[in-house]
Amino acid sequence: MAELTLTTLPTRDAWNDALRPLPYAHVLQTWEWGEFKRATTGWEPLRLAFQRGGQTVALASVGVRRVGPLKALYVAKGPALDYRDPALVAGVLSQLEALARRQGAVWLKLDPDVVAATGVPGEPDDVINPVGDAVQAALTARGWRFSGDQVQFRNTICLDLSRSEDELLAAMSQNTRRKVRAAEKKGVTVRAAGLADLPALYDLYRITSARDGFLIRPPAYYERAWSDFLRAGLAHALIAEFEGRAIAHVILFHFGRKCWYFYGASANEARERMPNYLLQWEAIRWAKAQGYAVYDFWGAPDRFDQSDPLWGVYEFKRGFRGVVTRHIGAWDYAPLPPLYQAYIRLRPQLLKLLRRRRPSGI
Repeated sequence: MAELTLTTLPTRDAWNDALRPLPYAHVLQTWEWGEFKRATTGWEPLRLAFQRGGQTVALASVGVRRVGPLKALYVAKGPALDYRDPALVAGVLSQLEALARRQGAVWLKLDPDVVAATGVPGEPDDVINPVGDAVQAALTARGWRFSGDQVQFRNTICLDLSRSEDELLAAMSQNTRRKVRAAEKKGVTVRAAGLADLPALYDLYRITSARDGFLIRPPAYYERAWSDFLRAGLAHALIAEFEGRAIAHVILFHFGRKCWYFYGASANEARERMPNYLLQWEAIRWAKAQGYAVYDFWGAPDRFDQSDPLWGVYEFKRGFRGVVTRHIGAWDYAPLPPLYQAYIRLRPQLLKLLRRRRPSGI
């Protein structure tokens, strides 16, 4: 087998074009996401391309950040590669481990988009994914630790978009399908949003955070995220309106095979008109029309019972009858285990410096 070599792809188009066809490609590994995190949170992107036989077979956009005397490395929803290839997995992990040692990192965190299982744990639809099982075993054998700091959602719900619109509608729960139709009957309309709508989008997000009790960042953070990705053609926003007033929105990010429902918000008024149900349906229709294979609802509970704070949102998403998808989650490699253990003890204080807490993970 050809040796795995490390190189760089120094331009946006070269990086994204190489990333797009790779298995497990994710929008959080795009060039734009690295630049966005550099500008807003200080994570410097270090972009690594792995080649074998002259072909790019893996990519890892590694965020690098100092916290006091320490350095942390994080590969958000990556690296992208064919995880069915054990030799490739081992080669990439070896290179990343060497990088962490050279950087003097307290930890290197990977959070690949690899599925551990589908279905609700303990229920008849609970099915272990052998690829995810093998990757977790490989990480454990190499001394990686399952991380106590899961930055992104570990679980989500994914909808297969290969079915027709009629099939997707028919598969919904009766209650969800009824509410989609009720929103239309009650005068709710949906339109695409543009850059001029950014203040309205943030205002709805601010209202939602106050109502539902979650923390959000300042307006400049979201305006930068949404505007940069809209301009790059990697985001699409939809606004639900009633009598000309914006009452809800969704913001989708999309890349490769997937479309993700990253952000959603609604006003305190007109909620009885069910705008969120119609918005989701129009978002699904848009993703399907663009040729995406999967619609990812981006987030499901860690505990599948009513004690989990995501339970209400989960029930809403489940009504669209996607598949509960549980990923392997984030794993840490510690070049210096004693330093890592000290970090774990001090983590609550350090995390306040490293990042602000937020519900979406991104």
